[in-house]
Amino acid sequence: MLNIDLRKIYSFYPLEPQPDPAALPKGGDLYYECLDCTVIVNSVPHIKAACACGNLTGGGGAMTAKNPERVKVVRGRLK
Repeated sequence: MLNIDLRKIYSFYPLEPQPDPAALPKGGDLYYECLDCTVIVNSVPHIKAACACGNLTGGGGAMTAKNPERVKVVRGRLK
C-alpha cells in the first residue's frame, strides 16, 4: 500500500447532498474521506488502499467501509 497524501495532488469538494451511508456512490472522481483519521482514499481503488484507522479498506476496484456513517464522500479534481 502506498501512503500518498492525495490532498497534495487533488482539490476535494464535498458531494452535496451527502449520499445515504448505506449506499455510498462509486466513480473515478469520487473519493471517501474517513472522518475518524481524515485520510482520503479512492472509491474504486485498483491497488490495495486503506485509511490509517482501518475503517476504509479496498483494492481490485472495490472499497468497503466498516462504519459507513463515518465516511464523507468528496469529489476530487487535479490541482
